[in-house]
Amino acid sequence: MDVIDKGILSSLYVCSLTGQNPIEHTIRRTNLSESYIQERITVLKKNLMISENNALTEFGRSALHVVLAGGVFDIIHPGHIYTLNAAKALGDVLVVVIATGNTAVKMKKRRPLHAEEQRQELIGSLSMVDLCLIGSEGDIFKTVSRVKPDIIALGYDQVHQEKFITDGCKSLGLNVRVARLQSPIPEYSSSKIEKEYGEALHGI
Repeated sequence: MDVIDKGILSSLYVCSLTGQNPIEHTIRRTNLSESYIQERITVLKKNLMISENNALTEFGRSALHVVLAGGVFDIIHPGHIYTLNAAKALGDVLVVVIATGNTAVKMKKRRPLHAEEQRQELIGSLSMVDLCLIGSEGDIFKTVSRVKPDIIALGYDQVHQEKFITDGCKSLGLNVRVARLQSPIPEYSSSKIEKEYGEALHGI
């Protein structure tokens, strides 16, 4: 399957989660003309990848590898870009889940500098990210159930254990591969930035 057709299927997948118009979304993501997109959709319908109401069929969904990654993403730095690029390289669609403010406090032991909506907007504007969602509090598998990823990408320093995630996905009937990403070289982390600039960041 060529890049254009895969891009159209990816847009249809994203729009199934957001409720956006898939044609308009595809135009924005690809800069292709509406007539050409409609032409390709007609072909994809003949190939049974898209239904008559412009939704992904089960066959069409199986042609995509959806990657799910998550984090707080409060202070964006090169390590985040490295990690998100590495996550996107694992598949066709990258969905990023932003931790809520309360979840971030549990993870980082402090309130984030930026509200969850601001962090969502910032991460969602990155070119490698196809969709950015705000996570559910208390149960990470609510978002997993919604996204139904093929791969869950964990940052090198994230505390989640692979078996915990794999077992949780199996309980949902999902066969998900867990990938632990390598740390960037040189290593970047929000904690290092906070350690050096903490007073300036939090004392404003």
